[in-house]
Amino acid sequence: MANITASMVKELREKTGAGMMDCKQALTETGGDMEKAIDWLRAKGLSKAAKKSSRVAAEGLVGAVTEGPRGAVVEVNSETDFVARNETFQQMVSEIAKVALQAKGDIEALKAAAYPGSDKTVEEYVKEMVGTIGENMTVRRTAFLEVDKGVVASYVHNQSAPGLGKIGVLVALESEGDPEKLMELGRKLAMHVAAAAPLALTPEDMPADVVERERAVYVEQAKESGKPENIIEKMVEGRMKKFFKESVLLSQIFVMDNETPIEKVVKNAESEVGAPIALKGFVRMQLGEGVEKKEEDFAAEVAKTAGV
Repeated sequence: MANITASMVKELREKTGAGMMDCKQALTETGGDMEKAIDWLRAKGLSKAAKKSSRVAAEGLVGAVTEGPRGAVVEVNSETDFVARNETFQQMVSEIAKVALQAKGDIEALKAAAYPGSDKTVEEYVKEMVGTIGENMTVRRTAFLEVDKGVVASYVHNQSAPGLGKIGVLVALESEGDPEKLMELGRKLAMHVAAAAPLALTPEDMPADVVERERAVYVEQAKESGKPENIIEKMVEGRMKKFFKESVLLSQIFVMDNETPIEKVVKNAESEVGAPIALKGFVRMQLGEGVEKKEEDFAAEVAKTAGV
């Protein structure tokens, strides 16, 4: 039987908004598995958790850079937020983001690429900076978008320096219209993506495992009602439709007016841009997404340092 600690209960409560005892029961029922516990609470109607839980713990910066019809984002992690505010570290992330344009989303190609103004690769340069700054750092991931004609716009949330922050977003718009007007639209859409955190561009793009997980939760919720199987199926389908509407970018309601679906926002902009517009893709990269924070026993760490 898994050892359910107070810190695990606290973490689950912070993620779901559920009661302390409910969180403890959820962890007990799922053998201490945090993700399964979140689903258990959602199935019981006890969780206020978002559709896509993310365990944000790592420090560092996300860098975003665009160049006409293409753009790239990169995440570089550090151990503390203090280092993320260091100008040397910020400069390094900015340079790596520029190199990411050439790597086109390939993390290994990015690490192996030449670091600007140096005879070292990006990976070698980062290792050298670990010794200079005195803290472990790593180039964790990168993403890239490109269109044949049009623009890739970017937005960085919680910006600490130009193009650097906690959330980096790219939005790709394909069009032969006015590039400046397109870029303005793209930036607004990127701000929406940062705030609304869509999971896919279209229903067809939604990852199968995400769809299966949501459906399983809704089935359990519907069964709790005690309704017949045919009614349960209708309930599940209704909730899945709502899930897609809220999680797919093109059907989300634009955060800047709270009434217009994104698909219509893009369509309405065509007259001003002067040509048809196709929203081809987006990337939303949040610092530390999917990284579990290592639990530190401060007393034990002090004792270890003191040689006790």
